[in-house]
Amino acid sequence: MNIRPASALDAPVIAAIWNPIIRETEVTFNSEEKTVDGLAQDFAAKEAAGKAFLVAEQQGDIMGFATYGQFRGGPGYAHTMEHTVILAPSARGQGVGRALLTAIEEHARNAGAHVMMAGVSAENPAAVAFHAALGYREMARLPQVGRKFGRWMDLVLMQKML
Repeated sequence: MNIRPASALDAPVIAAIWNPIIRETEVTFNSEEKTVDGLAQDFAAKEAAGKAFLVAEQQGDIMGFATYGQFRGGPGYAHTMEHTVILAPSARGQGVGRALLTAIEEHARNAGAHVMMAGVSAENPAAVAFHAALGYREMARLPQVGRKFGRWMDLVLMQKML
């Protein structure tokens, strides 16, 4: 498996992986699908800001991606990041998520980050367990802060010191 920065050429595949998750699951509270152009702009913006948008590739196929950015705005949060890791269905359970998250953490640490946050839907207990296995601690459960599919959902905030 090769982990590398995403390029504009990857945007259609990333959209094809991400949009069904947005449309069909509670993994994300977001309900706005990603566009190819928007993703390409995001890749460039992340790079310009010194952050990363990485893809995991195996035999020419993108298996998933990970990215991160500042947790909250303002200079007081400049060393606290939040990440996103999304896998293609065929990549789950193969160590791809672990490899991507490790790469994102390393990039963030090298860029001066002190803390990595994970905002995980409580509807996704596998993601809570995944993060716990990689050293994240649950810091808070925020009841009913997300809304999707006509119902309220809880957010689990998890933290790891880098």
